[in-house]
Amino acid sequence: MSELPPQTTSQSLRAQIRTGAFTGNTSGHAPGHVQCNIVILPKAWAGDFLRFCQLNPKPCPLVASGQPGDPGLPGLGDIDIRTDVPRYRIYRDGALAEEVTDIQALWQDDLVTFALGCSFSFEEALMADGLEVRNIAEGVNVPMYRSTIACAEAGPFRGNMVVSMRPFLAADAIRAVQICTRFPSVHGAPVHLGDPALIGIEELDAPDYGDAVTMKPDELPVFWACGVTPQVALEQARPPLCITHSPGCMLVTDLPNSRLAIL
Repeated sequence: MSELPPQTTSQSLRAQIRTGAFTGNTSGHAPGHVQCNIVILPKAWAGDFLRFCQLNPKPCPLVASGQPGDPGLPGLGDIDIRTDVPRYRIYRDGALAEEVTDIQALWQDDLVTFALGCSFSFEEALMADGLEVRNIAEGVNVPMYRSTIACAEAGPFRGNMVVSMRPFLAADAIRAVQICTRFPSVHGAPVHLGDPALIGIEELDAPDYGDAVTMKPDELPVFWACGVTPQVALEQARPPLCITHSPGCMLVTDLPNSRLAIL
């Protein structure tokens, strides 16, 4: 089962996730609370990944990090990272090995958790301003694409940015830029709008991750840096073990979205 009313609180949604009752896309759920992309790495790889995040703050905005071997993230709520993400992806030597709903059996004393800001937070700000967010309106995961926008390298971590897309009328796209600029901790302003071919995207109807959404004739595609970017960098770095969230299946925290806004 993975259907819950969008009004679900952060604590009650995590309780459902922890028991395996909810395993789906978290977009639109637990309104008002920050959702995070997750990367979990052995301590020996954590320093280079931290530097990668610092050099690439738009796709990898660091919200919190854990201590080696500690599954908690105290600043974000009563969290057990081993159970509180709806679906996890397990990478071994850079290759996706499996997708699971619980990582307790995989946990090691040297694992370090990184929580990165997610676009689901700014989606709420867009809707509060009266803008339609198409993926939420259509009840699907946001479309995400591998782009040709290069990230800065840090040790073995390198690769091109993954971007998420939301269509808007031109005037609404301008307003979206203004709104999202206030949220640098959740990807901030868009990185591109208009012709997707200019950033290496050939077909909007065939996203690399997530689901395609309706694109009306008078709308522009607007692209934001996306927290799936680290998964591309991990494929290049090839650590022996890495655990991430499955795209769209975020860690829901107790941190209010308002805490991340620049007024």
